[in-house]
Order: sequence, then structure tokens, then C-alpha cells
Amino acid sequence: MDATALFKFSSGLYVVAADDGERPGACLVNTGLQVTASPLQVSVTVNKENHTCGVIQRAGHFSLAVVDESADMLFVGRFGFRTSAVEDKFDGIPSERAATGDPYPTEHVCSYVACNVVQTVDVGTHLTFVGEVADAGNLSDVPPMTYAYYHGTLKGKTPPKASSFVPGQS
Repeated sequence: MDATALFKFSSGLYVVAADDGERPGACLVNTGLQVTASPLQVSVTVNKENHTCGVIQRAGHFSLAVVDESADMLFVGRFGFRTSAVEDKFDGIPSERAATGDPYPTEHVCSYVACNVVQTVDVGTHLTFVGEVADAGNLSDVPPMTYAYYHGTLKGKTPPKASSFVPGQS
């Protein structure tokens, strides 16, 4: 089996964040998806070992910001290759808070949604959170960054905790 065939699935890059009142958690994922229109719901899948996963569970809500093509590897690295357990990823960058109270970056993202969790599904190494949209907005007209753009143009790598990680492949 060639699991790299899944690398051709179309997806974007997203900053998922939540604030449980103790410390905001945020990480970069490629698993944001609209699942229904009525009620308006999206899902996001987060590795159970990520600090952000526990923050979303405790908070019961999250924001999901669509990373755009203006993002550089410093921005990607901030959210994708560091842990919220030891640092505030929003410190020193422009950000706002959604109606749910969750932070989201306002640069290098073209839109955001904020959701209240209505269902959590255990999918093995990850949890999928389904959220009903409580807030949403457009921030720029810059095209969303696809996972293909991230790999092909930015030459980004897939970290081990990513849902699309395949050992021996990037």
C-alpha cells in the first residue's frame, strides 16, 4: 500500500485555537472541513497529544482560522512546530477574539470561524471535534493556502503529530 496517495487529497492549513480560561492552546492542522449547512457546522481533527486538544475539550469551543498564501515558514513554525503547553503562540502577533472567547491570528489568515463543540469523535490517535458555528468573518482576499502549496512552494514538512503524517515521508 502507498499511503502517500492520501497526500493528493485537497486540504488547506488552519490555525485551531481555544481558550479554557487557563492558557490558550493553538496548533496548525490540515483537517478543517465544513460538514453541514443547516445547522452550519465544521469539524477539526487534533492529535490527542497536542496541548490544544485538551484545551478544546475543557473549553467546549474553538476558533478555526484559514491560513492564506501570505504566511511564511515563521508563521507556520509558530503554530505548527511549537507547543502551547510552554508558550503563548499569540504573544507578539496581531490577533482578535471570536464571540466564543477563542483567539485567532489576524495576519496571514483570510477568514475564521468560531464554534461551540456539539460532538467529539475519538478516531484513534486524534479527536475530531464537530462544532456549530457561532461566529465567522472574512479577513482578506488573499487565497487560502492549500496543503499542496505548503509542501510544493514553501517546502514545508509534515510533523509527526499531523493526521497526514506517514513515517519516512514528508
